[in-house]
Amino acid sequence: MIEKASVRLGSPAGRTGDALDVALVIPLQGPAGIFGPSCECCAQLAAEEVNAEAGVLGRELRLVLVDGGAPPEQVASEVDALVSGGVVDAVAGWHISAVREVVAPRIDGRVPYVYTALYEGGESSPGVFLTGETPGSQLRPALQWFAGELGIRRWTIVGDDYVWPRSSARAAHRYLRELGGEVCDEMYVPLGTEDFGPVLARVAASGCEAVLMLLIGDDAVLFNRAFTAAGLDRDHIRFSSLIEENVLLATGPENTRGLMTSAGYFEDLPTAYGLDFAAAYGRRFGPRAPVLNSLGESCYEGVRMLTELLRRAGAVDVARIQAAAEGLEYETPRGTVQIQNRHLKQRVFLAAADGLRWDVLQQLP
Repeated sequence: MIEKASVRLGSPAGRTGDALDVALVIPLQGPAGIFGPSCECCAQLAAEEVNAEAGVLGRELRLVLVDGGAPPEQVASEVDALVSGGVVDAVAGWHISAVREVVAPRIDGRVPYVYTALYEGGESSPGVFLTGETPGSQLRPALQWFAGELGIRRWTIVGDDYVWPRSSARAAHRYLRELGGEVCDEMYVPLGTEDFGPVLARVAASGCEAVLMLLIGDDAVLFNRAFTAAGLDRDHIRFSSLIEENVLLATGPENTRGLMTSAGYFEDLPTAYGLDFAAAYGRRFGPRAPVLNSLGESCYEGVRMLTELLRRAGAVDVARIQAAAEGLEYETPRGTVQIQNRHLKQRVFLAAADGLRWDVLQQLP
């Protein structure tokens, strides 16, 4: 079971000495809330597997759930209270960069913090380790592929208005200049936007060949539906570095023509460990489980990374963990991965939507 944070707040005396408690920060509301159930199940599966291996440093690993979809300052205050009260020994999970940017300074290196989301790059706060893809490995080679294989160099950018979309867009500008491409237009909308009519009118008028979607969860769903309703899917490719099966299901198969993504994990990747992971997920949660996807799997990655770091360091101590981390290599559903500069070095793949599933085309260079 994953405990709710409110059960543990202010109650360090309720802890047992043989447990290692980890705050699992995942979105349970807002546009990113669509990812929460998958994230929770994947993290729970990882914790159960770790405990079946005798735990971490001889201690049972337990997850304490924190709603990472709440306003960022609220999430940071809750995590701070858990750390300051001695309720948790570590923090992990998928949440947007706007949350990470306030959580990391509040933790301030007191406990290890494994951030599992793909993100804009550049995070270097003490004690923070990152499993997610960054623009250099995910966006840049994808834009190169579009230019080389499809001749697409004219893009319009549509993103939610916060740090990850804006930072990723700045990277896209650089990459497109290198390719002789251009950004025809660039628009940002508030999280939770429902009416994309004015945005789509500008897309149609921009003269672009493709749209770089930097939208989260429910926002991406509504944009995709409106995109097709406006007939833009007939002549425009859509590429998003943050889209997965939950969004495909909610979007509907009739609205996914010309929709593409890149990620370090897809359920259909033919790696032995990946196939074992999918089978274990199906056995544990059954046919009605939340759909398996890259963002949920990232939370499995986060628990496994934390476990491997602690085992190598031999202690729950940030200084010792950081000293032991560089070059750590292990097997995950993403294949063989390695920690370099506190980030996960991993393969990234390009995929195209085929109805409600992803057709993996190739590994990106």
